[in-house]
Amino acid sequence: MTAPFYRSEAPANWFVDPVELGVPGVRPASGAEDDGALSWQTEALCAQTDPEAFFPEKGGSTRDAKRICESCDVRGECLEYALKNDERFGIWGGLSERERRRIKRAQQERRAS
Repeated sequence: MTAPFYRSEAPANWFVDPVELGVPGVRPASGAEDDGALSWQTEALCAQTDPEAFFPEKGGSTRDAKRICESCDVRGECLEYALKNDERFGIWGGLSERERRRIKRAQQERRAS
């Protein structure tokens, strides 16, 4: 019977950067370049929860999703993205589609006056 083979050193590709994997809650090292316009999504609490809570059936409760959004560090970025990209479904930045429409309307009225 032969002894099992053991490596004396770790393979070169043993480490995968959690930032590259998009692991929620992991931020790039200070001084690192921004990952782009959607880099905030890696910090979003909704990425760690059931997506169905954020896209309820018509007439369904939005309470659970809004509760999660209340403590999310990137709530502002999320809302800004939804308003800029005219997201019509789901809870974004803690607001429903109807609430976001009100904000858009108010922004348009301010620009018009």
